[in-house]
Amino acid sequence: MIDFIEELKWRGIFHDIMPGTDEQLEKEMTAAYIGFDPTSDSLHIGSLSQMITLKRFQLAGHKPVALVGGATGMIGDPSGKSQERNLLTTEILNKNLAGIRKQLEHFIDFESDIPNKAEMVNNYDWMSEFSFLEFIRDVGKHISVNYMMAKDSVKKRMGKLDDGQDASGLSFTEFSYQLVQGYDFLHLYQNNACKLQMGGSDQWGNITTGTELIRRKAGGKAYALTTKLITKSDGGKFGKTEKGNVWLDPEKTSPYEFYQFWLNTSDEDAEQFIKIFTFLTQQEIESLIEEHQQAPHNRRLQKRLAKEVTVMTHSQKAYDTAVDASEILFKNGSIDRIETLDNSTFMAVFNGVPKFEIEKNELEKGISILDLLAEKTKVFASKGELRRLMKDNGLSINQEKEKNVERVFTSSDLIKEKYILIRQGKKKYSLIEIV
Repeated sequence: MIDFIEELKWRGIFHDIMPGTDEQLEKEMTAAYIGFDPTSDSLHIGSLSQMITLKRFQLAGHKPVALVGGATGMIGDPSGKSQERNLLTTEILNKNLAGIRKQLEHFIDFESDIPNKAEMVNNYDWMSEFSFLEFIRDVGKHISVNYMMAKDSVKKRMGKLDDGQDASGLSFTEFSYQLVQGYDFLHLYQNNACKLQMGGSDQWGNITTGTELIRRKAGGKAYALTTKLITKSDGGKFGKTEKGNVWLDPEKTSPYEFYQFWLNTSDEDAEQFIKIFTFLTQQEIESLIEEHQQAPHNRRLQKRLAKEVTVMTHSQKAYDTAVDASEILFKNGSIDRIETLDNSTFMAVFNGVPKFEIEKNELEKGISILDLLAEKTKVFASKGELRRLMKDNGLSINQEKEKNVERVFTSSDLIKEKYILIRQGKKKYSLIEIV
């Protein structure tokens, strides 16, 4: 059992809380929910801190409820958005909900017999029963337009942008979002004994609309708690790479790429992230930070962070494969180790290296090394440049040194029956693909 609020505070993730929330959590096992946006069939690491918050809540002896927004996903939350997003069809939503459900089950205990096992709910199950007239009669009349207009998420879309230009405005659909989310809280309060809603700091307005609706319509007392939005020390957006979002789905972001994201964080960010995204104790983290500061070049903090989050999100096997893949690239791993990589990991390892293609029938006839690398693929600008590198023992083919200028390549020389891996010096790679 942990003190949930104190845990969030020392980990640096706590943002705001409604008065009385801590007393409620001390008084009894409490159900709390966090909503997840179903705009994709996978969550990305921007949602990871909220998933971990639910897990910490469960470890503190309370009951986590994960809400997937099948109904609200059809509207679009304006919080933090500068313009209206595309609405989703029922078919796409159902696909997305199934993918998110699978990921949430990986983090939170929905199955055991513990009294605080998690629940998963979909707000489409109750919102689909409402007609428009019923909703504005039974829900809308309890919250004034003045109250809704005062929310930051609304004001930012109705006023001026930082550059003085008019904001894009807010459709009635988006304006109604806080009422729909507020009703979610009311429904869960009345039907699931849910007294607390949690979320990122940008959700405070939507959450407090829910507590107000509960007070006005049900005469009850409900609570709110928000966590900080994760930011990087350099001002860059957390969870973004050159390829876009870092996804939890291994098909969208391979475990190797996922591992590399955490491994490549700055020292300052690693100190922040290891508190937020792992379940290591305060003593363990402080010890790691101290060791890292004594020898930062060893990147011990980043390595432990990458291990903890990769194992938690994927598996020990996925982590081991990612480490092996890293060593192949940076420590000259053998051809046998390369062959053990699955195709997605192999391509992730060599993502970004120059790639060249030759047709399969050309290789079947046999191609000399000089023709292959200096004419057919232009890995080298000239045969003379290639000869000089080979003479200086600077060329490796499929991770083995190559000095034979008479060598002829055939299909038997392929890695994974499709590739030839070229390395110039220690780290400059090229990849030839047979098409």
